Amino acid sequence: MEPMKEKSTLIKDTTKEERIALIRQWLPADDGLEDCGIDLWDMYRDYIDGKKEIAKINAEFHADYVEYEEEDSVCR
Repeated sequence: MEPMKEKSTLIKDTTKEERIALIRQWLPADDGLEDCGIDLWDMYRDYIDGKKEIAKINAEFHADYVEYEEEDSVCR
């Protein structure tokens, strides 16, 4: 028996409805993101609309976060 393969999340392999469902899976019942100011719907809007892959969005977010964190630590 072969192990189950995870379905691709690439834009070319998904429909808009599947991309929306994927983002929905990431939202806990109480998303708990209000305190940090992150709106996953806004963050992943370009993915949902088929304009930008998840990996690119995540990389850009991480780069912004690390840059902000480094700038913040310099100011202390």
